[in-house]
Amino acid sequence: MDVFKGVDYLEIDSLFNEEELLIRNTVREFVSEEIIPIIEKYNRESKFPAELIPKMAELGLFGTTLPQKYNCAELNNVAYGLVMQELERGDSGIRSFVSVQSALVMYPIFTFGSEEQKDYWLPKLAKGEKIGCFGLTEPDYGSNPGGMVTKAEKVQDGYLLNGAKMWITNGSIADVAVVWAKLDGIVKGFLVEKGFKGFSAPEMKGKHSLRASVTSELIFDNVFIPDKNILPLTTGLKNPLMCLNQARYGIAWGVVGAMMACYDSALNYAKSRIQFSKPIAAYQITQQKLVYMLTEISKAQLLNIQLGRLKDKGTLKHTQVSLAKRNNCEKALDVAHVAREILGANGILDEYPVMRHAANLESVKTYEGTHEMHTLIVGEDITGFSAFD
Repeated sequence: MDVFKGVDYLEIDSLFNEEELLIRNTVREFVSEEIIPIIEKYNRESKFPAELIPKMAELGLFGTTLPQKYNCAELNNVAYGLVMQELERGDSGIRSFVSVQSALVMYPIFTFGSEEQKDYWLPKLAKGEKIGCFGLTEPDYGSNPGGMVTKAEKVQDGYLLNGAKMWITNGSIADVAVVWAKLDGIVKGFLVEKGFKGFSAPEMKGKHSLRASVTSELIFDNVFIPDKNILPLTTGLKNPLMCLNQARYGIAWGVVGAMMACYDSALNYAKSRIQFSKPIAAYQITQQKLVYMLTEISKAQLLNIQLGRLKDKGTLKHTQVSLAKRNNCEKALDVAHVAREILGANGILDEYPVMRHAANLESVKTYEGTHEMHTLIVGEDITGFSAFD
């Protein structure tokens, strides 16, 4: 299969350094050779392609920004963003897997864990020998995670955990779950290992979106958590929100990959589809749609690289991440819809990637904070008034 050429109307590649481009091109080739040929089959069968895990680990795609001492690549945040972009060109579910493993499992263990926890878990997660998931959202508490009812109670030598989480990526295949629960009213993080008595993770079925991804419930029925499995540096709700900010950063980059895939598919189709004796690309309305898509991709690319440079400088604000996640997800879904229009009836076939991306992006727009919540996060920042209540 030909390696994807990319979409770069504004010569944005000139803004990346040599290492960033090398990482991007390596993952781009991997997606073209390993993901694109199999993803429609897995999407159709609603299965996650677990065969990709060791291959992605070998490329160093898990915990890419973490130190080399944990078998991680220790790349900068722009390179990490480019990894997310290329993976989502393959499929949102594949990017979600890597994003959860990296931003929602390895990051909290690295940031809030003990040295023993880091030394044990991070190398195994980096190598793909262990899979992780992140348990924050509950059946009744999505946008309001502070209302969680999952509770931990101190007992001799550990804690008893009771409650449930929902919409958990990787849950049923995970070896460890980073679970957030209230201990004496304060949100704390716990490492809940597969096989702990009273812990189950049934997979959620019947999805029209993210079909090539494992989505699960987590159920805790008097689960005993030993003392060594609490994340000792967790001090409240701000800690899981810090993790979500890492994930949202990756999503802002990731959806650009989906936009590129939809645009490229629509452009190639429009050039070859003949109606009324000429390609539909020769008609004004089709050109308007293609230019709209290209413009939104270019704007999102520029937004992302500035986001990444700020993150690498250590000055990035979570409100800026919200602005990017909000904009890029909305525009990615718009681009997918416009691409589907250009493809006409062919747009609903899985011979083309557009409908799959559109369905996936319906989820990506609402997870890790809905469009509306990110609007209010930025709105509060610029006005000084909280409109959440």
